[in-house]
Amino acid sequence: MHAPNPDTPHPDTPPALFTWEFAADPYPAYAWLREHAPVRRTELPSGVEAWLVTRYADAREALADPRLSKNPVHHSESAHGKGKIGIPGERSANLMTHLLNIDPPDHTRLRRLVSKAFTPRRVAEFAPRVERLTDDLIDGFCERGSADLIHEFAFPLPIYAICDMLGVPREDQDDFRDWAGMMLRHGKGPRGGVARAVKRMRAYLADLIDRKRGEAETAGGEDRDLISGLIRASDHGEHLTANEAAAMAFILLFAGFETTVNLIGNGTHALLRHPAERARLQDALAAGDDALLTTAIEELLRFDGPVELATWRFATTDLTLGGQHVGQGDPVLVVLAAADRDPRRFAGPDTLDLARRDNPHLGYGHGIHYCLGAPLARLEGRTALAKLLTRLPDLRAAGAPEELRWRGGLIMRGLRELPVEFTPVPPSAAG
Repeated sequence: MHAPNPDTPHPDTPPALFTWEFAADPYPAYAWLREHAPVRRTELPSGVEAWLVTRYADAREALADPRLSKNPVHHSESAHGKGKIGIPGERSANLMTHLLNIDPPDHTRLRRLVSKAFTPRRVAEFAPRVERLTDDLIDGFCERGSADLIHEFAFPLPIYAICDMLGVPREDQDDFRDWAGMMLRHGKGPRGGVARAVKRMRAYLADLIDRKRGEAETAGGEDRDLISGLIRASDHGEHLTANEAAAMAFILLFAGFETTVNLIGNGTHALLRHPAERARLQDALAAGDDALLTTAIEELLRFDGPVELATWRFATTDLTLGGQHVGQGDPVLVVLAAADRDPRRFAGPDTLDLARRDNPHLGYGHGIHYCLGAPLARLEGRTALAKLLTRLPDLRAAGAPEELRWRGGLIMRGLRELPVEFTPVPPSAAG
């Protein structure tokens, strides 16, 4: 038997979902759902109804079930839900044909093309660039003794990294930083701000693809960046359309930066709230032991991961999930944050244990839609946390935890800001 969580809602009272209080700490509500309604039909803030899946076993089953399509055309209320599911603006910007919206065989074909950029060798080759970016960002505030780790560190690091990998010229990367900022701020206002950023990104990518196609015609050898690789593949019979190339580049930018922002932000926040575990990690790093850093990243992904709910799925036929009848066309949302704290799978699920070994978390999904950029995100998370903890050893939160604000949104989980203080150090302290 598992001891009840004193913060869990009363057994007879369904929890309030999607409130500001829920956003600050959704885990008690998810504990209630796991125990009393593990597969529950729920009205979302948008008015769309979807099934929420909260137990680990059901979540793994749903994530790998081919009867749950990623393609929104299978949504039974597509007219009602138009513009209320997926990424705002992607439909009007003609960016729907990306990995989060398609099924095999198109998914298999496109994933094979882009997966070449995320092999262990390619990611390892990118490590020095990530280290330089990390040190440069810390240099920007380390003499000041205070910083907002979201906007000054966790946010720009993955933006510049993924821009480099895609092949966005350095002189254009600040534009991407501005557009990405509009996306991160969408919790403050209407979704239209996100849609405008998406359209600007789409126009830029179309132009960049045209420019790189011209460059590719006059240059030979190995592709220097991912967009060039996509262009070369499409020009050599891989049937990658211009829209598919733009959509692929877009989703790698969109999905590749916010997940890492939240991994770094949520991970740092968790370490600051668990000083014994944070000291344990710092001691290991000081001793040159990277093994704990490896398990720590996985535990932080499980404990308070960057993706709260997996992206949309739609039943292509009637099916049974967790004992519930899911009708054809019904949307299904797998709650990764709930599954990863399921006591049926994880011992002491609400305890942060950086040395946890048995940790098959779902932080980056499961099955054929497992996050393609997970190796790069792990590299960025490892580098960011190791540099922060070694270069700013007395890093501490500035202000009370209850003063922190979490971004509104359905899929991602992340802080709006994370103010910290530390003893000022000179930039030359970089390793």
